[in-house]
Amino acid sequence: MRRSKSDFFTNGSDDPPSQEEKTAAGVSPQSPESSGEVAELRRKLEEKTREAEENYARLLRLAADMENLKKRQERERAELLQFANEHLVKELLPVVDNLERAVEHGRQLEAPQALLEGIEMVHQGFIKALDRYGVTAHDSLGQQFDPAYHNAMMQEEAPDVPDGSVIKELQKGYLMHQRLLRPAMVVVARNTQNETTSGQNDSTVQEEK
Repeated sequence: MRRSKSDFFTNGSDDPPSQEEKTAAGVSPQSPESSGEVAELRRKLEEKTREAEENYARLLRLAADMENLKKRQERERAELLQFANEHLVKELLPVVDNLERAVEHGRQLEAPQALLEGIEMVHQGFIKALDRYGVTAHDSLGQQFDPAYHNAMMQEEAPDVPDGSVIKELQKGYLMHQRLLRPAMVVVARNTQNETTSGQNDSTVQEEK
C-alpha cells in the first residue's frame, strides 16, 4: 500500500530522538566517568610537565658544573706545567748563590781576569736558563721590609735611611712566574733617632694635656 505525501506529514512523529538515534547521529553526551578521566589525565599531564621542567633545570646545572670542572682542570694543568720544575729550580738556586759569592770574592781578591770571566759566564748561563723557566730575582735593597717576600735575619742601626727598610741582602729572593719561590734573607734598618723623636713628641703631648 502506497502512502501519500499527506499521510507522511500527517503521521510524522514529534517525539524527541532516542539514545540510539543520538548515538547514530554522532552525539555522545559526557558521562560522570568520562569527566573524571579527563581530570585525571589533566593532573597527570601537569605532573609530567613539572617533572620535565625539573629534569631540564637539573640538566642545565649539571652542564654548568661540567663546564666549571673542565675549566678548573685546564687551569690546574696549565699551572702544573708552569711549576713542574719548581723543585729542580730550588735545588739549583744554591749553586747560583755560590757562583755569585765566587765572583764577589774574586773581585775582592783581584783573581786572574780569565778565571773571573769564566765564573761570570757560568753564572750568566745559569741566570738565562732560569729566566727561560720564568724564574727571576726579586730585588730587595732599599725596599720596605715585607714579610711576604723577606726573611729578616737581623737589624742594624741606620739613622740615614727610613726605619724598616732593607739595607743588606744576605741571600737573594726569587720569583717563579710572579709567585714567590724563595724569600730573600735581609738585614733591616733600625732608626733609633726616629724612635727618640717620636718618644719626645709623645711626652710633649702628654705635658700639654
